[in-house]
Amino acid sequence: MDKNLNNEPVVKFFRGKHFAFIGTINKDGSPQVTPTWIDLGQDGKVLINTAEGRVKQKNVSRDPRVSISIINEDNPYSMVTIKGRVVGQTTNGADEHIDNLAKRYLNAEKYPSHSSTVKRIILEIQPEKVFYLPPRYSEYLEDKEVKR
Repeated sequence: MDKNLNNEPVVKFFRGKHFAFIGTINKDGSPQVTPTWIDLGQDGKVLINTAEGRVKQKNVSRDPRVSISIINEDNPYSMVTIKGRVVGQTTNGADEHIDNLAKRYLNAEKYPSHSSTVKRIILEIQPEKVFYLPPRYSEYLEDKEVKR
């Protein structure tokens, strides 16, 4: 493991519609995990857009340690895991940022859940450890329908 997010296979996880799961620490010490959209800043920080006052935002304001798992939308057996710390929180550009994420994840021009009562905030995460697992088990995933 290292903290390099510049590895091309890792960067691809930040370009597609891959969902991430961010783990934070609740006040009582128990884990809290949230599925989320994810982005990579030009400075190499991981960016998570959320709303002020949400559980994850409260948790990282108290304890900045996070763990992130990103799964490949085409092969869920390929993943990136990141351990890091929230080193910044900003509302500057947060509405525009969520609109950009909505374009990527929803093919929508604007984030459909904008609200005048919700203030968006970007969590800036400095990676400390990064692990990449390349695609595997592809032969089991090709053109297979899920049996119910």
